[in-house]
Amino acid sequence: MAWQDQMTVILRSLINDLDDSNYTYTDDRLQTMLLVAARLMLINVDFANVYTIDVTANGLTPDPTDPNYQDDAFVVLTCLRAACIILGNEIKAESGNAISIKDGPSAIDLRGVTVTLTTLYKDLSSRYEELLLEYRAGNSVAGEAILGPYSPGGFMIHRNAGDGREGSFFFSGY
Repeated sequence: MAWQDQMTVILRSLINDLDDSNYTYTDDRLQTMLLVAARLMLINVDFANVYTIDVTANGLTPDPTDPNYQDDAFVVLTCLRAACIILGNEIKAESGNAISIKDGPSAIDLRGVTVTLTTLYKDLSSRYEELLLEYRAGNSVAGEAILGPYSPGGFMIHRNAGDGREGSFFFSGY
């Protein structure tokens, strides 16, 4: 039950559902969303562990929070992906309530709720995409694939455009 405990708390933190006296989502619902997110991620990402996900039986093996199979990248990416799915659903639900009514000097404007949720959704989605890209790139330093450890530290580029504009540029990889 370790993944359910840890990943549910992380997901609750991401979607700001921390008031235990009045949760918006049940633990079972969040765990289902985590499994759905993990299932969707496995299409695009190869993790160090081979995961078996059973959404209907609420199963995930091996446990990514178990010290023997610990996979922090899987945990973080799955929680971010699940948060994006949940916020996307909340935006869809709130968009029907995004109205603006004016009657003389009185006004009611509920469009701000959807705008705030959309901003949060975009922020989490961009973080997810950034971390996913970093993970898929092997958490390497940008440009290291081009200038690896066996490349020279710097090299000279000579430019001769044939139009009288000549020059040399020195590029240092480090």
